Amino acid sequence: MSKVIIPAGYKPLLSLYDTQKAIGLNKRLFADMLCGSLNLRRVSAPLFVDAASGLNDDLNGVERPVAFDMKDTGVNAQVVHSLAKWKRKALHDYGFQPGAGLYTDMNAIRRDEELDNLHSVYVDQWDWEKVILKEDRTTAYLQDTVKKIVHAICETEKTMRAIFPQLAARPAHDEEITFITTQQLEDLYPDLTPKERENAFVKAHGTTFLSQIGGALKSGKPHDGRAPDYDDWELNGDILFWNDTLGCSYEVSSMGIRVSPESLDKQLTIAGCDNRRVLPFHKALLAGELPYTIGGGIGQSRLCMLLLGVAHIGEVQCSVWDEETVKKCKEAGIPLL
Repeated sequence: MSKVIIPAGYKPLLSLYDTQKAIGLNKRLFADMLCGSLNLRRVSAPLFVDAASGLNDDLNGVERPVAFDMKDTGVNAQVVHSLAKWKRKALHDYGFQPGAGLYTDMNAIRRDEELDNLHSVYVDQWDWEKVILKEDRTTAYLQDTVKKIVHAICETEKTMRAIFPQLAARPAHDEEITFITTQQLEDLYPDLTPKERENAFVKAHGTTFLSQIGGALKSGKPHDGRAPDYDDWELNGDILFWNDTLGCSYEVSSMGIRVSPESLDKQLTIAGCDNRRVLPFHKALLAGELPYTIGGGIGQSRLCMLLLGVAHIGEVQCSVWDEETVKKCKEAGIPLL
């Protein structure tokens, strides 16, 4: 059954070809802004990894990776969900020093994703990671990094609107950020679901950084799932904007200061994932062989959706959709690429 929502009176702000031009420009502009803001250098990244390496992102721990065996080697490979762990190893292998980092164009397949206006089986994002000092593992450092990313997004939006004036038909996004933890959000809205809390808060406050995602709250449940082996659950979060087209809170980036050996040890036990301790990545991290880092993923199609004011992610990326979604979008004049 299709979960697509057609906003009342919706029409794309740009023609089909101008949308294609705007997608390319948006991606180039923001990548340059991000690199300048965070001191990042571009690197190449894998589409798939050895399943036995422990490098694939397990997301919430229940998603099935796309896997295949390699004829010549017998290796069981997995198409990445994201590069959250791979990036940290790459920083070590490439010899990056504190204050410098990398970014890459990450392409993934998430076969178990529920398809709606915001979600696709195909995922494209800027995956970035930066080496930091142990003393940088603080809320202040995390929030300062969030401010730089939001500034890069808002500056990109200003340029896009100067080149495509039609985009000014929708409100610009606020660079001022409200910081709130998941527990504070639960305390404010104890009777709402996590998604309903996000919608209520972001509608009232605009641009938001929601932090401390993964651990159990006073209610006994986490706000949302997080794998235990990349973000430190006390030092992570999501960058949320209000999406005027869809009328909802809208996540553009999941990010955080990465686990230390101590927090990894703790989170593996809490999550019931002690079996991962024997994997090469986890053994190296627990032994203190990998650098302290901060990193995240910023959705490429997600950012294009937000800044171009489109209603469906299929307007800014090519993917596969169910017949009902294709029919509903066609009837509403929503062009799926």
